[in-house]
Amino acid sequence: MLEKICRFIEENNMLSSGDTVVCGLSGGADSVCLLLVLNELSQQLGITVEAIHVNHSLRGAESDRDESFCKCLCEKYGIRFTAERVDVNTFAQKHSLSCEEAARKLRYEIFSAHSQGKKIATAHNANDNLETIILNLARGSGLKGLTGIPPIRGNIVRPLLEVNRCEIEDFLKSRNQDFVTDSTNLTLDYTRNKIRHRIIPMLEEINSSVVKTTVRSSETLRDENSFITDSVREAAKKCRSGNSFTGLEKYHKVIRRRCIAELLSENGLPYSNDRLTECDRILCNGGKIDLNGSFYFISDGKTAGITITDNKKTHTEISSELIIGENSIFPDIILECRIVNCDNLRKIKNVHKNLTFYYLDYDKIFGRAVIRNRRFGDKIQLCGRNFTSSVKKLINENVSAELRNTLHFIEDEKGTIFAEAIGVADRVRPDESTVRLLEINIKRI
Repeated sequence: MLEKICRFIEENNMLSSGDTVVCGLSGGADSVCLLLVLNELSQQLGITVEAIHVNHSLRGAESDRDESFCKCLCEKYGIRFTAERVDVNTFAQKHSLSCEEAARKLRYEIFSAHSQGKKIATAHNANDNLETIILNLARGSGLKGLTGIPPIRGNIVRPLLEVNRCEIEDFLKSRNQDFVTDSTNLTLDYTRNKIRHRIIPMLEEINSSVVKTTVRSSETLRDENSFITDSVREAAKKCRSGNSFTGLEKYHKVIRRRCIAELLSENGLPYSNDRLTECDRILCNGGKIDLNGSFYFISDGKTAGITITDNKKTHTEISSELIIGENSIFPDIILECRIVNCDNLRKIKNVHKNLTFYYLDYDKIFGRAVIRNRRFGDKIQLCGRNFTSSVKKLINENVSAELRNTLHFIEDEKGTIFAEAIGVADRVRPDESTVRLLEINIKRI
């Protein structure tokens, strides 16, 4: 199995020699297997392995047992271990989320905060991939949703994605390694558990190799989706200017609809299959539809795109020179900056659940740094990515509506280097040569 995982890592360019890989460790079989595999492959791959455990505080003593197990496991193998506690129930109620979604959001926020300049490895496996595909299919997903879980997303890597649960359990038995079991995984209270315990066993009655065959299908669909994505990017490059398209009607319907979907998403406009069909019809034939009272999709037969009505509130720009110490551009919110010697990074811990920590290489900041609010057209090249992303799109995908108007941005004389709740720009990420870190703490009072 180690050879299979190592080959998958290499084929997808997941890890490079010198990387620090932070393993998301729950204590369950999957994550324990991931930790042991990465630890055993660490010399071969030239990586340093760490672990982080998120205690969701949902199961009382059982949650504390899991944290203690993870700590002892890491001590056994000499692996640096970090644990964080979050209040999932309170967060879920505040943001009107299910417990599943709230736990996932909080978990990935912590992963992001503790992985600046590093890779995060999660234990998603082939069974998880099939569950995701079934869930997306039930929700009416398009091709992208049917590709399953991506092997890489930003600085998140998933080395076990082609390994099934039976292989994981056999590996742990061969190492005489125990693990903990989350009692909630055995109930049918959660959607994924219903898929895991009911639907997949029925599919295995039809095809006992369904998990294995889905791995191959996902790979094929990812390749096809990548081809379409490249075609959409090329069409947008030729046809799009701001919020308008010229000449897009000449392309295949699949390309047109994807371009329209991206346009709507970047403007914070939700869409359905019916909405995309409407917009595509107007793009090809002319017309106008009301998207939400302030935004309209309009075509005059030559140019099609989004028009914003005059009743939309004017955006006020706020900015101030960034200082080492406390910065405040929004009421009751403090952004604190301090310079930390890189040697001391391991001593730093998140000791307050209302604080979010980010780190960037202080000496890579070019010229004068400014703290500000959002700007129309903001873009950022995040850590580990070789392309620039639309900030609006990232915010719409990852940030709750009530926080969007008070997000902090930092830019130097070359552009945006930090976007709150999104991340740090690749050109200022810490690396082996980093001497001084800029630590950013955000506290919402």
